[in-house]
Amino acid sequence: MLGGFFRHGSNAALAAAVAAFGIGRLVGGPKPVLPAVVGGAALFFATEYGTHRFLFHAQPSNVAAVRRLQHRLHYDHHVDPAKLELLFLPLWYVVPNLAIAGAAYATLSRDRDITASLVLGNVLALLYYEWVHYVAHVPYRPVTSFGRWIRKYHLLHHFKNEKRWFGVTNPTFDALWGTYASPADVERSETTRLLFPEAFRPGSELDSRREGGYVEK
Repeated sequence: MLGGFFRHGSNAALAAAVAAFGIGRLVGGPKPVLPAVVGGAALFFATEYGTHRFLFHAQPSNVAAVRRLQHRLHYDHHVDPAKLELLFLPLWYVVPNLAIAGAAYATLSRDRDITASLVLGNVLALLYYEWVHYVAHVPYRPVTSFGRWIRKYHLLHHFKNEKRWFGVTNPTFDALWGTYASPADVERSETTRLLFPEAFRPGSELDSRREGGYVEK
């Protein structure tokens, strides 16, 4: 499990960043401020839902280069949910996002320790998110009852209806935004795998075909 987790995506780099923070503290680097670490994690979880629903499930762009990014970040993951190469967020997405967040924290706090702690909270929460997402898509039975429940919860999004259950680590914002529902009350969608069928039809204006991508037969 751990080997598969750290071989893909940005996970090894994120873990290295956490280790670097700890080593840096020993040689005079930023010290952790616990409320800021917790706050950074909370900020990540607060944006998790919106990123998934409004960014990753956004309509296909008219720009081919942007569509390729959309495929890598999420569309292709729905086509093949078990493929680990498509499961985790890539470094080219994670690093700029953390850099922008760090710059915002530094501007607002003007404090090195608080800024570093907020970013550390973001990184720890992102690692947890990636782990929960990973466990949902591999043949593994979580140890805890919550782990088993949230795994089933996420799989509903992939195999029941992609317009529901956007929370990966928790259902809080689904409940707040009205995308939470009992599975028995939701009809099975025909587009859980192919999120935007019109974007894949050969010759269409939004033809998103690319090497290694999905092509509608």
